[in-house]
Amino acid sequence: MKPVIETRGITKEYRVGEVIVRALRGVDLTVQGGEFVAIMGASGSGKSTLMNLVGCLDAATSGDYLLDGADVSQLTRDQYAEIRNHRIGFVFQGYNLLSRTSAVDNVELPLFYDHSGRIKDSRGSAIRALERVGLGDRINHEPNELSGGEQQRVSIARALVNEPAIILADEPTGNLDSRTSVDVMTVFQELNEQGITILLVTHEPDIAEYTKRIVVLRDGHIISDRAVARRRDARSDLAAMPAQDDLYVEGASGRGGSGGE
Repeated sequence: MKPVIETRGITKEYRVGEVIVRALRGVDLTVQGGEFVAIMGASGSGKSTLMNLVGCLDAATSGDYLLDGADVSQLTRDQYAEIRNHRIGFVFQGYNLLSRTSAVDNVELPLFYDHSGRIKDSRGSAIRALERVGLGDRINHEPNELSGGEQQRVSIARALVNEPAIILADEPTGNLDSRTSVDVMTVFQELNEQGITILLVTHEPDIAEYTKRIVVLRDGHIISDRAVARRRDARSDLAAMPAQDDLYVEGASGRGGSGGE
């Protein structure tokens, strides 16, 4: 079986004035279809740069990147766009939802830029994506009417609407409290169980334990790549946690409430 994602000695350099910043320094990474991988590392380690390269949002300075066995460097601009629109779904820390716009309209938005005709019923696809993340009863709610966890679920549904094989999530729980973070991880685990390959950037070791494999970067190098020995089950952890109202009654709010880390 050929890997879904394979990088061979990729480097990435940026010029900042007279200084060359080497964000990645020869990264070899192989991801098989159906894996759930956490990418970890301190700020400046290169984890977000790696995610941008894998997502075809940026190009490597040197080295090879193969997506489903195809050399990404040989793709045309249109082929790049097709990969971003069809093969890969993106989830970000900040949700990136349009205000005063319903959940279903936010989810449907990427389909307006899909001119392939692959998806015939854009509205129906958006509704089904919201149902997949447990928001079938919130489709007409605007972001300010949704909790932080629900907003992140909308952003996950938006990533799903084009039926991608791969989801890239960059700090998707960074703005959420502990309970809501686990709630969001139940969604990612369910999607992975359905066969979607997921790469998730996080700086939180407890969140990484919900994945199947942890890759750690430091100074642009992979320093560790290991399977998760005792993988946590988000559904079980969520069921064991006190309800949100109880958290506030007890004077605790996880990692600082829904507004920050």
